[in-house]
Amino acid sequence: MSVSDAQGALSIRRRGHDQRQHRNRDQDQAPSRVPHGSMEGGPPKGDPRKGDPLESGGPPASGAAEGPTATAATEATAGAVRSAEKKPRTVGVVRAARELELKRGEFELAAQLGHIRTLAGPGAGRRQVSRQEIDRLRAAEGFPEALRERARTVGTAEGAELLTVSPGRFTRLARAGFIVPVRFYLNRYRAIVWLYPADEVRTFATREPALLTGRLPRPLRLGADPEEDRRPRTWRGRRIGHLLRESGDPWERAAVVGCVLDPALLAELVPDPHERAYVNRLRPDLAPGRPESDAARATVRPLLVAEHPDEIRWHRASLDTFLAEARRTRPAPRSDGPGEDGAPPRAERVPAPSGGDGRRGLLGRLRIGGERRLRFRRTDTISKEACSSARSDLSDLAELSGSRDGGQSGQELHHGPAHRA
Repeated sequence: MSVSDAQGALSIRRRGHDQRQHRNRDQDQAPSRVPHGSMEGGPPKGDPRKGDPLESGGPPASGAAEGPTATAATEATAGAVRSAEKKPRTVGVVRAARELELKRGEFELAAQLGHIRTLAGPGAGRRQVSRQEIDRLRAAEGFPEALRERARTVGTAEGAELLTVSPGRFTRLARAGFIVPVRFYLNRYRAIVWLYPADEVRTFATREPALLTGRLPRPLRLGADPEEDRRPRTWRGRRIGHLLRESGDPWERAAVVGCVLDPALLAELVPDPHERAYVNRLRPDLAPGRPESDAARATVRPLLVAEHPDEIRWHRASLDTFLAEARRTRPAPRSDGPGEDGAPPRAERVPAPSGGDGRRGLLGRLRIGGERRLRFRRTDTISKEACSSARSDLSDLAELSGSRDGGQSGQELHHGPAHRA
């Protein structure tokens, strides 16, 4: 029951209850009728056990029976309304994944493929799911196994098994662009491993059975560039389409399209330094994670930048369209002066509050203690070096003085006899 239906039912029951109470109050205030033949002022005749309103002084028997029932129904309806009002209309992705019995990766993939409709949250980059969408998915047939199966991905070996073809044929079909990957990762040898939606692989087998048996068509075997791999290009197109569906702001859409262009080309297309800085600030992350080592970053970097001329022309035209729309909507935020490369300067670091060094907690005390120990260690080292230097100077001075004394005595011993002679 929705909130509006529950409130309507509650108002109807309250109106009926008020009408019954008003009718009973009018009956209580009505003058007592004296039956014919009875004494004036005597008690009226009637059997209270038969529910005579003149004797019982209360509402009719039907009203007495309806009172507790109506009160219980009213309380139940009010409880339903209160519980519906307390239930949030939207939830975060973590709670939505838990209620849909999905892992975090499965939920993200299902949302990227369009199986779960998400909404923009209050914070930047945060998505939410409506309660109605969660109820729709939970009420679907085969929940949750069917939803998990639609969010499942397969590699080359498992995808070849689904198509009943060899892994080499599956790879050629994927490289030609017939099967679009949805994500990738690097294995321990820093090789790119592509993943494909299992549901789309089965759909391709049903739609293109001729490509699964026999020789492949000549254009597919001997294309314009047999070494060309279209999987990065098709993956970028899928990823950009998903980000564009999630973003409603024109500047964000321009940043989505511009994130696959070379920085030098982006600087040419967006000459204003303030607009370029704003677009770079809104730049999304295409890859699901950031590689840690330099070798891994060098392997992933070519996948994130458009290289084919057709793809570059397409994104350039899309960027011009989104920039024109964004400029009509609102100008890019400005700053006081340009910084490096003509970009607006970053915000200055806020100084630490006076009366302390800005460090709090145990970690700050440990850092201070470590710095003190290091300073004492340095002082001790300098003192030792100074003492050793002083000792060496004293030893050198002693040797020098000893050599001088020895020379003078030798001269006296040598010249003494000659002088006497």
